[in-house]
Amino acid sequence: MPRGKPAGMPCVQLDDEYRCRLFGKPERPAFCATLQPAPDLCGRSREEAFGLIELLERQTQP
Repeated sequence: MPRGKPAGMPCVQLDDEYRCRLFGKPERPAFCATLQPAPDLCGRSREEAFGLIELLERQTQP
């Protein structure tokens, strides 16, 4: 996504199970490597993680 990922939209590199198709490959964007699992981002479930990420995206919109 050359201009970045819009808030609320999944990355185009995610497969049907939300796994990164570029993980471990040199073409994976450097920014993606900075995203590390953390309780305040991941929560306790997949649903909570998506909610927390959505909130973060809304809070950081330009």
